[in-house]
Amino acid sequence: MSRTDFSFAPSALVFLLTMLAGCTMVGPDFSKPAAPGVNQYTENTQPTTVTDHDVTQTFSRDQDIQADWWKLFHSTALNELIEVGLKNNPSVAAAEAALVNARESVSAQRDNLFIPAINAQAGEIRQRLSPEAFGFPGNPSTFSLTNASVQVSYTLDFFGANRRQIESMEAQVEAERYLLQAARVTLAANIVTTAIREASLRDQLHASETVEQLESKTLGILEIRERLGAVSQTEVQLQRASLAQARAIVPGLQKQLAQTRHQLAVYVGKFPGETGLPHFQLKDLTLPQKLPVSVPSALVHQRPDILISEAQLHQATANLGLTIAGAYPNVTLSASFGAIATRPGDLFNTGSSIWSLGGSLVQPLFHGGALEAEQRAAQAALDQAAAQYRQTVLNAFQNVADVLRALESDASTLAAQSDASGASLRSLSLAQAQYASGGISFLALMNAEERQNQTQLALIQAQAARLADSAALFLAMGGGWWNDGRVAP
Repeated sequence: MSRTDFSFAPSALVFLLTMLAGCTMVGPDFSKPAAPGVNQYTENTQPTTVTDHDVTQTFSRDQDIQADWWKLFHSTALNELIEVGLKNNPSVAAAEAALVNARESVSAQRDNLFIPAINAQAGEIRQRLSPEAFGFPGNPSTFSLTNASVQVSYTLDFFGANRRQIESMEAQVEAERYLLQAARVTLAANIVTTAIREASLRDQLHASETVEQLESKTLGILEIRERLGAVSQTEVQLQRASLAQARAIVPGLQKQLAQTRHQLAVYVGKFPGETGLPHFQLKDLTLPQKLPVSVPSALVHQRPDILISEAQLHQATANLGLTIAGAYPNVTLSASFGAIATRPGDLFNTGSSIWSLGGSLVQPLFHGGALEAEQRAAQAALDQAAAQYRQTVLNAFQNVADVLRALESDASTLAAQSDASGASLRSLSLAQAQYASGGISFLALMNAEERQNQTQLALIQAQAARLADSAALFLAMGGGWWNDGRVAP
């Protein structure tokens, strides 16, 4: 065949693509769910400020969330640790790889939508044929055949099956993108709260060890006084019991502290046995004084978990359209051009050329109810995704409401614990003076010491809770990932 025999190909391809552009897409089109019609997170009006006597926190609806919100705790060690974690954490790396995988899969599928598949083929065979096989007399002959050809095929997307497939895959890309953001902001929040927990445990351990040392010193004094006959054996035994109780607290705190540091190491991509992790104390962390509280209508566009669920809803919508398109005709065009000859040198002779041009149409007629069942299944999957989206939104709003109420309670609790700690310290000083002058019994002094120890530990725990819940609010509001210029959209 001459070269001019295929001069119709470019114009035909343009014609087919023009037809494709005008083709319909069966099935429902996705529309973003409307934001919830609520204007507050809690049943009662949320206060604009909370205070613990010393530090006041302000809630602002106009304040955006910075991507590196953890810097508001003003800890250089914490900032550096989070940067290491974001670079080395395997879960974040896996989420990044999953996003690349999804994007490249979409690119491959999208290229197939407008570009025909073209394959080249070449081969040589040696064969023996007998004329008898074709009803002719004669002796068998042996010969070689060399062939080379180019094959082209293209499926016309008249009813949008291919485009729905791409739409579904693009929705998966969106889900993977928000999964990556969720991994990053969750990791940052986990590192912050784990560092706060370490600081709390370290301070509690220090306080408990101080108490143990004081109890041991007191026991030594009492044992001397017992030998001099100044105190009874009962008082000495009570002090020994108090010392044993103080010592029993320390191993539990040491275990929790070690496990917390192990967790912190894993978060930043290190093995628990590696060294180099910083030590945290509560005095090294500053309580953020301004906290963002986004309006409810904005929350659904900020939280990665809601955006992931929305992308999954989009994917389920596209999958329903893909299933519906499967019941419509499928048209495929194919063509091939090549040459075949008994000698390789004859491939380019005019008489050796071969070609084919054809098309096929497949119309499902009867599948025993399978097509209808597949559509019902796809519709049920869409309904499921819609219900899961609503549940995700409800859970997100509950999370925000819980954190806001926790912060309000934390401030009140910390104020009360501060008052209790001050009062118990004054009471202990008074009891020590009274016991020295013989005004109270040793048992009364021990009770005063026990109250002081308990209030000191409770004060440390209240300080840590307020810090941790402040970090939880940044996470609940979405973590500010949209303001991170380093993250690819």
